[in-house]
Amino acid sequence: MQAYKLNATIDESGHLIIDEPLNIAPGKVEVIILQPVPSLETSTESQPEKPRRKSKVKAFEGLFENAPPTPPDFDPD
Repeated sequence: MQAYKLNATIDESGHLIIDEPLNIAPGKVEVIILQPVPSLETSTESQPEKPRRKSKVKAFEGLFENAPPTPPDFDPD
């Protein structure tokens, strides 16, 4: 199967409207719809700032910025 990426819209009645002409042979096709959803991570206005983890090792600076937080039940021993 050949893949094509294009922009489309779903109208109020649920019909798929392709926003651009297609230069492909006529025939049956399979359609996969990927709809973007709002993410809580992209909205930083309502989220408190994450505490920054510091490292005494210069090579590790910035490594922990995107690391997940330590679970509350974590036992370092």
